Amino acid sequence: MNKRTAAVALGGVAAIVAVAAVRRRTGTIRLRRGAAALRLAARGGIRYASNAPALFTLAGEHRQRLRNDLALQTAQDITDTLGAMKGVLMKIGQMASYLDDGLAPPVRRTLSALQDSVPPMSPALAAGVIESELGLPPERAFARWDPDPIAAASIGQVHRAVTLDGRAVAVKVQYPGIAETMAADLANVSLLRRLLKLTAPSQDVEALLTELRDRVLEELDYRREAANQELLASYYLGHPTIGVPRVIGELSGQRVITSELADGARFSEVRSWPQAERDLAAETIYRFVFRSLYEVHAFNGDPHPGNYLFHGGGRVTFLDFGLVKHFTLDDLRPLMTMARTLCVDNDAEAFRAAMEDAGFLLPSAPLSTEMIVDHLAVFYETIRKPGKLTITPDYASAVVRRFFDVRSPVAGYARIPQSYVILQRINLGLFALLGELSATADWRGIAEEIWPFVQGPPATAMGEAEAAWRASRPAGPATDDR
Repeated sequence: MNKRTAAVALGGVAAIVAVAAVRRRTGTIRLRRGAAALRLAARGGIRYASNAPALFTLAGEHRQRLRNDLALQTAQDITDTLGAMKGVLMKIGQMASYLDDGLAPPVRRTLSALQDSVPPMSPALAAGVIESELGLPPERAFARWDPDPIAAASIGQVHRAVTLDGRAVAVKVQYPGIAETMAADLANVSLLRRLLKLTAPSQDVEALLTELRDRVLEELDYRREAANQELLASYYLGHPTIGVPRVIGELSGQRVITSELADGARFSEVRSWPQAERDLAAETIYRFVFRSLYEVHAFNGDPHPGNYLFHGGGRVTFLDFGLVKHFTLDDLRPLMTMARTLCVDNDAEAFRAAMEDAGFLLPSAPLSTEMIVDHLAVFYETIRKPGKLTITPDYASAVVRRFFDVRSPVAGYARIPQSYVILQRINLGLFALLGELSATADWRGIAEEIWPFVQGPPATAMGEAEAAWRASRPAGPATDDR
């Protein structure tokens, strides 16, 4: 064996050893995180079991108070545990904080801590990532660097800084080792399968797992996130109420994103604003979701309230574009056909056929079309008729209950095609947010403005401002037809 062959062989052996080491490390992380999740569930079980005698003997408001106390303790345990674990499991906790039906307000407030901030990494670790990605320590890469983060989330945290040319920026830094952590969570298929079975028992869990894995792994590449953010920032440039911070490309990398600094009120504060302000904020969120879908063909699949900053007068800044799903025109056509046949044409049979063509309903299900429309039309209730309508918390809860209702005869024949898994997530999240705001608007009129198959006139003052903005934009929308 010559030296070159020996070197290649040793390199191959080293690669095999390295891969084996990564697999062992990932396996160890998976076992450790799975065990932590099981311990979390066990603590909840023990908590309730130890209080079972009291729950049995107490009556009336005393029993309810104990139930509320137990729920609050469990929510705090979930927040502390998943917040520290971060990764995929924290994202599940974030979803629970705004989707779970029947949560008492104190419990929801406790879980909502997962939306805005969780325990951060140390300044030294953050500085190490900056130096690795940008080639300089943060004190030299930036004119000013705040070592204390302003926000910490599931895969990274955000720092304030000032660039060498004087721009105030937000620097998102990925946690070291989070890629292995996420891989370990996704490799824990049995745990994820059980969680998905609990939340969507009638769905194709394997398709859900595949879509979850694809989207989450994309989220780890900050270069992709920066491209998503810049796509939407470019499209919404100059919009009267929608803002997306521009990316500073030369100060970004695979694990660092630097973008314009944005400030504003958090969702928890907005809930106490006057109803008129809440309505305007809700209208902007609604327009952003569906303009992005139908015109940019991109859909932010991470709709939790921590990703919004509010400024009054309906102005909202949108953050965090790691979990963006891109659609083709072929993907969108079935969605448009379903909305058109049910809401515009009022043709129930055509709506059923569109559901079957898109894969949302098994063909030839032994169910009447009336039953199918009755079960599924709740998702379209806000846009079937013109006029102002308030999305109440009860309505938002009804949408969630209907989505997860396994007792309905329709549930056994309804499916979520893999391409639309993220779409359903943001639909549920959108209704939950609008319900918390008790938002009122002419949702049908706004939808007709946005629907490509209608393109109706402005239905609101915001719609008029948006129409003027659209007229001033260069011809040819910034769509992505991958």
